[in-house]
Amino acid sequence: MNTLYLVIPCYNEEDVLPETAVRLEEKMTSLIRQKQISPQSRVVFVDDGSKDQTWEIITKLHREHPLFSGISLSRNRGHQNALLAGLLTVREAADMTISVDADLQDDLDAIDEMVVKFHDGADVVYGVRKARATDTRFKRWSAERYYRFIQAFGGEVVFNHADYRLLSRRALDALSEYQEQALFLRGIVPMMGYKTDTVYYDRGARLAGVSKYPLRKMISLAIDGVTSLSVRPLRLIAALAVLILCKTLVLAVVFGIQHAMGTSIWGWRILLLSVSGVGGLNLLALGIVGEYAGKAYMEAKRRPRFFVDQVLHISGEYEVPHDL
Repeated sequence: MNTLYLVIPCYNEEDVLPETAVRLEEKMTSLIRQKQISPQSRVVFVDDGSKDQTWEIITKLHREHPLFSGISLSRNRGHQNALLAGLLTVREAADMTISVDADLQDDLDAIDEMVVKFHDGADVVYGVRKARATDTRFKRWSAERYYRFIQAFGGEVVFNHADYRLLSRRALDALSEYQEQALFLRGIVPMMGYKTDTVYYDRGARLAGVSKYPLRKMISLAIDGVTSLSVRPLRLIAALAVLILCKTLVLAVVFGIQHAMGTSIWGWRILLLSVSGVGGLNLLALGIVGEYAGKAYMEAKRRPRFFVDQVLHISGEYEVPHDL
């Protein structure tokens, strides 16, 4: 049987972890009893430098339940780095991993189908939402624009897929070869090219607490996704420059004809529009170039993406309790 490791990034999740642990234990126990996964399978919580009692709860769960393990990062490094830290830490022990958020809005029953598709030969299985009926109108609109924005600028992403996915050990080995500082796993995983499949599910309500991904972080993640995966925005700047040049030449001809015919020219109004328009485009271009230059600067430093402070024991066989 193949060993499954669930990797759960956590940041200030003390409100949801107790209930999350109960549900994850039920799911893993069910899979082990059905002989879909090995008794050596584990649930690994990754504490991303939480400021509440998250790590203490993880430690308590580990002491009381052999199924649970934990990884503590030395400081907060963000969701993507925390997820990568968990995946790379368990890579040698797991035949497959499934990443899922601690709030369990993603339907755990999709795990069963993911495992089946892994056994059928898929190295990557994406968890994709069926619909966004439970979201607010603004959330649905912004989410759709988010995926279309990345795709329009050359990023290869799976629509309505976040980070709920299965990765085989071979896929994890390939993922470990990517050394980007600005991580965007939703775009990196499709680049690997291994056999993929998809599982569709309905997303539920958050168990407790508040979302750790407000609009500000979503915008930041979208910018990271575009600038990490594509140089199309830089090419867009060149296209805008050509467009402005052509427009300037056309206006010069029009103004010359008007002057020859004795027609008055708007004067300061034309000057104001031209200066403000070109000035705004220049600032936008500088901002885009600066974003790429900043990322190149950070990549050139080759600083470590994270430091693991502590790892709770993650090996051995889990005996399924008879009362579950």
